[in-house]
Amino acid sequence: MVRLITRRMAGLSLLGVAMASKAVAAPDGGLSRLREHPEGRALPEGLTFTDVEGGSTDFTAFRGRGLVVNFWATWCPPCVAEMPALDRLHALVARDGIEVLALSNDRGGRAQVEPFFQRTGLRNMAIWLDPRGTTGRALGVRVLPTTIIIDRRGLEVARLEGEAEWDKPNVIAAIRRLTRNTPAAPTASST
Repeated sequence: MVRLITRRMAGLSLLGVAMASKAVAAPDGGLSRLREHPEGRALPEGLTFTDVEGGSTDFTAFRGRGLVVNFWATWCPPCVAEMPALDRLHALVARDGIEVLALSNDRGGRAQVEPFFQRTGLRNMAIWLDPRGTTGRALGVRVLPTTIIIDRRGLEVARLEGEAEWDKPNVIAAIRRLTRNTPAAPTASST
């Protein structure tokens, strides 16, 4: 049973790599494939991933910040291709309270991902790991790369399957719009 599930997941990942490798040629940087959820979707509870030191964390640790959560792997060509743009995106939006979390699905974890970051000169993003793909599966990630946009309330507000040019001005503007603070409805006070 485990082999069957592993084969199916590998098949989906390969399908995702094939689909994504054709995607970036879009003149809009891939923005036309961004599927927005205007009301926002709650994330499943109990989702965890690890930092480079192996410490467990979850999305609530980033509450109040906008998140660009990218599921990727070092063996995925379109994932590798978009990593420099994600790194530049992080540098451009960090001062706006937006973080880019690139969650690696590499089973080798830190030993595989850290040398990749060093070799490719990625210096703005932190290393985050989801080596068993548990968080990705719980969020319905079917292909790599997949990027989920989470607003400051902690709700999924958009999703993009495949590669994108994350540092293009129109893509950055969309991320800022999607992750902005949603003001609370005014409350009437009685005197």
